Amino acid sequence: MVIFEYHRRLKWWSFCLYAPPYHPNLQRQFSLWSMKKDPDLESALSRNHRWMVNNQIKNIILRCPDQVTSINHIQKKFKSLDLQGKAPNWLKKYPCCFEVYRENNEYFCRLTKRMRFLVEEEESIKDSQELVFVERLAKLLMMSRNHRLNISKVNELKRNFGFPDDYLLRIVPKHADMFRVVNHTGKRSSMDIELISWNPDFAVSAVEKSAKKKGSEPAFSCLLPATWVKSWERFLEFNSTPYISPYADSSILAEGSVEMDKRNVALVHELLSMTLWKKLSISKLSHFKREFGFPEKLNVLLLKHPGIFYVSNKYKIYTVLLREAYNGSELIEKDPLVVVKNKFGELMQEGLHEYNRRHYLMNLEKKQKKGVTKVRPIGRSRDDDEKISEQNNQEGNLGGILDAEERKRFYKVLFGDDAK
Repeated sequence: MVIFEYHRRLKWWSFCLYAPPYHPNLQRQFSLWSMKKDPDLESALSRNHRWMVNNQIKNIILRCPDQVTSINHIQKKFKSLDLQGKAPNWLKKYPCCFEVYRENNEYFCRLTKRMRFLVEEEESIKDSQELVFVERLAKLLMMSRNHRLNISKVNELKRNFGFPDDYLLRIVPKHADMFRVVNHTGKRSSMDIELISWNPDFAVSAVEKSAKKKGSEPAFSCLLPATWVKSWERFLEFNSTPYISPYADSSILAEGSVEMDKRNVALVHELLSMTLWKKLSISKLSHFKREFGFPEKLNVLLLKHPGIFYVSNKYKIYTVLLREAYNGSELIEKDPLVVVKNKFGELMQEGLHEYNRRHYLMNLEKKQKKGVTKVRPIGRSRDDDEKISEQNNQEGNLGGILDAEERKRFYKVLFGDDAK
């Protein structure tokens, strides 16, 4: 095979001969990231993505003086938020969450009053859940090989587990009998948090707790249709061997053995069950390969068990979810922090729906001026609001606050004579 290469800066062409190595299972290797899509779980990820973006914007505003920031400052953060376009257009979609105003020829943003109430409620819950965070942090350290984790790595996942941003100051000093911060090299990046005392009450996994309630032996659950015959056969074969606790000593297990696979599946299952949304980014999870003893190809392990885990590449971010934690697109058991965060999501949805209705009226008036009398029906599901907002962005920014007369006409179009 001849590969031509053009060097733009040097303005010359080069070529080289390249013979790719022979891989008989190359096609199979490329398919290792694929999994049949589950519409319900994909929908859950879609709603959660918008929540995560707006939650980060909320945190940016809270860190600013007087909890007010300029639109330009948020615009500079757009790349890190994996967003495109203009910040005002995004913020206008969520008028119930963010208040945009103009002062001295510059636009600023702050949280709405309703949003500030939710922030206060969230902080109150974090204060009341201190012992829950202590248990989660202890469990993380108990599952690690040396009962020690790098603080920088823990910080990557702290919001997944619900830890407050200042957990090192809020939790660790109060529980010096259980945790300590160590630094053997003197570098800030090498600071570790270490477990001092082992609590046997914490060394019980979610699978073991569930089995105890049922009065059965610990075993994994499989949530696949009966038509997935081969997957069910593989699962039953895998589940026929004894369950291995993620808190057990793994040093006696041979690498690549069935027992080690069983332990790794139990470990990922336990980590997911400890998170707020029962999901984790696979790339972030892979950062702990050495600490938790994960295999080099963690994705292969996860995709071998589609009845336990669901792997998605929504938004080009590979994410693993715990299937048994969801009923359709909804979490079965919700952490108190998830409940208050869901209120944030409902507030987002309320603003997004209002935003789409404003655009609906503006587009309707444009069509009427052009002589188009047929109107598209507005009946739609909750998830359709997000799709419509994207369409509105493509059609142009027709937003803005409606005055009283426009609002009356708008509600009359939507609800007829029942409009108030």
